Amino acid sequence: MTPPPVSARNAVPELGPEIYAGWRASDIGVITERLERALILKLAGEVRGKKVLDVGCGDGDLALALWQQGALPTGVDLSTEMLATARARAEAKAAEIGFVLAATERLPFGAATFDLVLAVTVLCFIEDAAPVFREMARVLRPGGKLVVGELGKWSSWALARRVRAWCGSALWARARFRSRRELIGLAQQAGLEVETIRGAIYYPRVRVLARLCARWDAALGRLTTFGAAFLALAARKTAAERAGGEWAMR
Repeated sequence: MTPPPVSARNAVPELGPEIYAGWRASDIGVITERLERALILKLAGEVRGKKVLDVGCGDGDLALALWQQGALPTGVDLSTEMLATARARAEAKAAEIGFVLAATERLPFGAATFDLVLAVTVLCFIEDAAPVFREMARVLRPGGKLVVGELGKWSSWALARRVRAWCGSALWARARFRSRRELIGLAQQAGLEVETIRGAIYYPRVRVLARLCARWDAALGRLTTFGAAFLALAARKTAAERAGGEWAMR
């Protein structure tokens, strides 16, 4: 099929591969990335042999991790620079991963294409996330799962980022932090059945505290999402296709 035109509306020029690399090289980045990744993969479940779409794949780090677990991943992103880095990383590992330049609200795939769709820290830079949720639900097969990881609204990290926005940060000025209720509502409006929503990263952005508190982070995430800098939602598509391509809840 011919891909739809790519919209630049949701592009984030302030975020490049070097930002991701610098974050993962920092002590607090290593700890935080490990906790977030563990939660996302736990909610994703067994991925071996599954067709997986990584929406907003960035530099391809998550897609590569999924491939290493036996998944059949495809990544989409609006940044040509990010995709170039992602392709280079995949080639270095001889990983069979497809990377596509595409807008999150207009995914260039047919309905019911993927078993699993992931979107990690993508919606925080999209004002209206409802069309993106609908697109992710559309490309999911019936019974397929959506896992979304987002920046939590009620956390010390969100507060610090708002302060940076007030001080002139163009990146954080456009960021949108979402609550547990908002994420659940977006998934349900897209016709998905929410299975769970968990929190992670309860420590402030301080290296020493991150080292001390990381061991209890998963336990806190099972108890509450309040105070979590990172929220992860898992939802299931329980829709059946009608004639004419419409989808309705069973």
